[in-house]
Amino acid sequence: MSLASKTKDIINHFGFKFSKSLGQNFLIDQNILDKIVGAAELNNESCVIEIGPGIGTMTQEVAKFASKVVAIELDDTLIPVLNETLGNYNNIKVIHNDALKVNFKRLIEEENLTEVKVVANLPYYVTTPIISKLLTEKPGLRAIIIMIQREVADRMVAKPGSKEYGALSLLVQYYTKVEKITRVPPACFIPQPKVESAVIKMTILEEPAVKVNDEKLFFKIIRDSFNMRRKTLWNVLKQTGLSQEKLEKVFSDSGIDPKRRGETLTIEEFAKLSDRVRDNM
Repeated sequence: MSLASKTKDIINHFGFKFSKSLGQNFLIDQNILDKIVGAAELNNESCVIEIGPGIGTMTQEVAKFASKVVAIELDDTLIPVLNETLGNYNNIKVIHNDALKVNFKRLIEEENLTEVKVVANLPYYVTTPIISKLLTEKPGLRAIIIMIQREVADRMVAKPGSKEYGALSLLVQYYTKVEKITRVPPACFIPQPKVESAVIKMTILEEPAVKVNDEKLFFKIIRDSFNMRRKTLWNVLKQTGLSQEKLEKVFSDSGIDPKRRGETLTIEEFAKLSDRVRDNM
C-alpha cells in the first residue's frame, strides 16, 4: 500500500493538525504522483531537492529513482512524522528549515549533489518567491518540477497579449523552457484546496532565452511595464529619467512603437528595448 493511500491514517496516528498559514494540502492521488515522477525523468545520477515534503509521500516516490533526496521542511511538527515514514530509506536527508532562507548553491555543494532537480508540491503562498529565488540565484539546477495553483501555472506559460502574461511569465521564460504537465483537481488533496492546481516543468536553459547587456535593468523595465499596465511604454520609460530626445532615440533604434503597452511585447522586444535604454543612460 502506497503512502498516499495511508495519509489519513498517518495524520490521525500522529495527531497532526493542518496549518492554514503554511498552506498545507497533502497529495493523495497516486496517478498524479506518477506523472510528477515521470516528468522529473530521474535516474541513478539524479539528485532531488524537495521543498515541503509533508508526510513524505512524494519523497518516497522520487527516492525510488534518484541517487539522493534532500527534503526541506519548515513545520517542526512534521519532522517526527518524516523520521518514521522515511526511516527505511538510506538516500533521503530531511532538513528542518525555511526554504526561503536556504542557500541552495551551498546546499548542493555541501551535500555533493549532482544532476539536481527540484521536485515539490509548493504551498500556494510561497510559490512566486520560491520560483524567483531558485531561478535568480542560479544554484546549478537542471530542472524544477512543481505543483502550484493553476492560475499561477497559466501565468508562467502565458504569451504576449494575454491577460495572464506578466513579469512572472517573462522571468520563467527567460531562464527556462516551461511546460504544463497536467491539471490537478482539488479532490487529489487533503484537505481539499478551493482552487485547481497544475504540475509545471521548468527545464533550465544553458543560456537565458535572450541576451541582454544589463539583466537588472531588463527585469526592472519588465516590472515597471506590468506595474503600470495601462500606461504606454513611453510613459513607463520616462521613469528612467531619460530626456525626451534620448527616449525618442531608444524607440527609434529598437523599432518599437512608444504607444504600445508592455503586455504586448515579446521577450525579444523587451531585451532590445532594455539594451537601447542602457546605451542611452
